[in-house]
Amino acid sequence: MAGKVTFTMIKPDAVESNNIGAILQKINEAGFRILAMKYTKLNSESAGQFYAVHKERPFYGDLVKYMSSGPIVAAILEKDNAVADFRDLIGATDPAKAAPGTIRALFAKSIEANAVHGSDSDENALIEGSFFFSQLERF
Repeated sequence: MAGKVTFTMIKPDAVESNNIGAILQKINEAGFRILAMKYTKLNSESAGQFYAVHKERPFYGDLVKYMSSGPIVAAILEKDNAVADFRDLIGATDPAKAAPGTIRALFAKSIEANAVHGSDSDENALIEGSFFFSQLERF
């Protein structure tokens, strides 16, 4: 499975702005297949668990608050070279630095409210995907 799947989350800002459909369309047009998807809301505890890797960082509290502020869409995506290709598709964390046409250039509001999350490695794609989808191994 390594190299063939990645995890993404459409964040609260993009959900609130009604950009779910447009973002999913960009994902599909880029050749990704959606293997699993769910619309859900993180509470503070679950957002803290998901972002525990950042617990010692100064932005952790604000990140947890933001990610539990509204619904999100979590998804497992499939494509050869999934992680790298998806990172290219979403663009830089700072939307002002994101390449034109990338998801963040089109839909992000700020560095924090940057529309989507994308796994940064094959290992993290499995860890993050398993957080939301209990039967990830079947993909």
